[in-house]
Amino acid sequence: MNTTENTKKDEGLIGNEKIEEAIAALQQEPSKELLAHALTVLRRRMRERGQVILAVDMPQDQSGMPQMMANPAAPMQIQAVQTADGKAWWVAFTSFEEELRGADQVKSTFLADLEQIFRTALTVNEIEGVIINPWNRTMMLNKNLIQIVLGDS
Repeated sequence: MNTTENTKKDEGLIGNEKIEEAIAALQQEPSKELLAHALTVLRRRMRERGQVILAVDMPQDQSGMPQMMANPAAPMQIQAVQTADGKAWWVAFTSFEEELRGADQVKSTFLADLEQIFRTALTVNEIEGVIINPWNRTMMLNKNLIQIVLGDS
């Protein structure tokens, strides 16, 4: 595999196009049935150990330099967006193409396991949930929907 193909499609992202297709169908015709289908697709990808791309914010020191330069142990924070109602949501992308749609806002990313992200999101009081693909094939998963995907409810 050449490096161009390798950077475009990480193994953990293969299969995420199913998520994008399910979200697109839900966007075209919002219904309880298509919402249930999209959540089922997410659960299936989660059980397949599927991954998403998370945007992270690097804490900066007073000079504006990333703290990791001076302190490699400085924690990264998952990037959150604020909706019009003032609530914060984590941002996750199903592919590098989806991430690049809003490239001016994304600075650093890493791949993360879907289940781990969902379980962690449930423990963070400061966020409402996770927005998948905020620029295009968008789905907002509040904590109730995350619990449904996890099978915890």
